[in-house]
Amino acid sequence: MKAIVKNDFNFPGQQSHYVGKVRDVYSIEGDYLVMVVSDRISAFDVVLPKGIPFKGQVLNQIAAKFLDATNDILPNWKIAVPDPMVTVGHKCEPFKVEMVIRGYLSGYAWREYKAGRRTICGVEMPEGMVENQKFPEPIITPTTKADEGHDEDISKEEIIAQGIVSREDYEQLEAYTRAIFQRGTEIAAKMGLILVDTKYEFGKKNGTIYLMDEIHTPDSSRYFYAEGYEERLANGERQKQLSKEFVREWLMANGFQGQEGQQVPEMTDEVVSSITERYVELYENITGEKFVKAEGDDILARIEQNVTACLAELK
Repeated sequence: MKAIVKNDFNFPGQQSHYVGKVRDVYSIEGDYLVMVVSDRISAFDVVLPKGIPFKGQVLNQIAAKFLDATNDILPNWKIAVPDPMVTVGHKCEPFKVEMVIRGYLSGYAWREYKAGRRTICGVEMPEGMVENQKFPEPIITPTTKADEGHDEDISKEEIIAQGIVSREDYEQLEAYTRAIFQRGTEIAAKMGLILVDTKYEFGKKNGTIYLMDEIHTPDSSRYFYAEGYEERLANGERQKQLSKEFVREWLMANGFQGQEGQQVPEMTDEVVSSITERYVELYENITGEKFVKAEGDDILARIEQNVTACLAELK
């Protein structure tokens, strides 16, 4: 099965086509978005040279499931999933921040902490913590939403002072972020998982705030297995993770962290296949459902047919 790393559709009513790191977003008549979740994979803000078969399907179907599971908290952009790799939804005006929420001292937060820093995005972190320890309360560490290159840390005060988001809207985003994270934590616990950290994106349409893009996928979130967490923490051992961190670790072990002059290590067929297997494992553990690989020799033709039919129904 080949990976879909490039697509250039021309859907009915299409006005624009935006290519992100992983997603291709088509604007339809100013009202709708068609989001094609490709098989591209990024790490350290770099798109890697090879795609991962079925990764797009995994991410799209997990996001759809969690959008449905949180739509009582706030409206979200999803209208339909006409294809395993595609979501069609409302076009919103996005807030130019990503709301990152962390329940545990892991990943980037731990790297900052280990370097001696105790403040991240204007939020104080307690002294005396160890890697992967649970925070007393989840902390929100927003970043700017960069069109290109790296997202940048920013504090709540800076966001409001710079007029990026109004105080009223930002405080509502914080409240939604905590509520969705709490729901995700409860769902994860039922699957024997810990939702460690994640990020959310929001936008507005007709004055209403909507949850946008992906939610609780292994690309946007980090999960630990709950079983053995306490023992591993007490012994200073690595936690068993369900996230894209294994890709970052493979890159770091091969001398790549996205810095200038560094080369992406060779992605052999074996490496690509192993990443596909990990994404399928992620899907099945996060959702509790068997992953069914979408069939079709010509995936792009399948997507075009399914999306065109969906858009016809929206008229």
